[in-house]
Amino acid sequence: MGELTEIAVFDGHNDLLSCLLDEQDPEGRGFFEGRAGMVDLPRARRGGFAGGFFAIWAGNDPANAPDPMAAARHFPAIDPGGALTDTLAQAAILLRMAAARPDALHLCRRAADITAARAAGAVAAVMHLEGADGIGGDLDELQVLYAAGLRSLGPVWSRPTRFGHGVPFIYPASPDTGPGLTEDGKRLVAECDRLGVLVDLAHLNEAGFWDVAAVSDRPLVSTHSAAHAVTAATRNLTDRQLDAMAERGGLVGLNFGCGFVRPDGIKNPDTPPEVLIRHLDHLLNRLGEGGVALGSDFDGTTVPNFLKDVGAYPALIAAMRKAGYGEALIRRIAWDNWVDLLARVIG
Repeated sequence: MGELTEIAVFDGHNDLLSCLLDEQDPEGRGFFEGRAGMVDLPRARRGGFAGGFFAIWAGNDPANAPDPMAAARHFPAIDPGGALTDTLAQAAILLRMAAARPDALHLCRRAADITAARAAGAVAAVMHLEGADGIGGDLDELQVLYAAGLRSLGPVWSRPTRFGHGVPFIYPASPDTGPGLTEDGKRLVAECDRLGVLVDLAHLNEAGFWDVAAVSDRPLVSTHSAAHAVTAATRNLTDRQLDAMAERGGLVGLNFGCGFVRPDGIKNPDTPPEVLIRHLDHLLNRLGEGGVALGSDFDGTTVPNFLKDVGAYPALIAAMRKAGYGEALIRRIAWDNWVDLLARVIG
């Protein structure tokens, strides 16, 4: 894979797969050769991106397809059949990529696979489902996706599914925006626990968060969120939620999205590193040094100019050093905490 920066990064969220689907690139050649988006192998090598959650996100309904870059709004439910088609297409892209270039990309089913991928110089990919819109109440699709390599699942994106209610994008507002998990949602969480699939809290509203906490006995995890006390956006986690996550040995991957980290809630890419450091400081204060990681949301949101793609992680690492973070803590945030968490959840 070539020389990495001195700090390797495991990132809790990117939206490469849905972008490759939109770009009509079913083989994922753009990832290996370079593309116009935020995630590809050439920049990964430059920036130290050595692994992460590769999200599957369905946006199949042309009439209602939400634009994650759009202004804050509520998003309607989408057609489950179309969502399943999108879901399978994106899972197939990741499977093809891993089969075509095992030297460059490993699909990881266990934490040990992540460590092995890094040792081999390949990017470690964990298949993640961002919104279970295409899964039916019998959970048959979950079994198939698990066999294909799925190891992380968010019951909802920021819209309703048969399993629960996603939190809309509103600023300023509380994440307590509606009802929580349905009975199907509670069964989904229980089955994920049984299989060893991480349940992602990132897009659930607050009622859904507490329902997951009641049903699941696993660590409480959000792959890409920030601190509500710093930025009062609905997508962010309150101190009460963060404290519950700390009690369960959970983790938050810091979202880089400008609208979620800027105190004014504006999607303005003219956002300095100090804004993200403020969130990291707050998360560390509530979760401890073992409970904070990165979850960029690259290819899925508006990010700061200084942190524009996977080649730019060194700029954030430099900001951590400037803020007084020691090397051991930086390595925990950048890599170790995600791998340790996954070892506890997926094995």
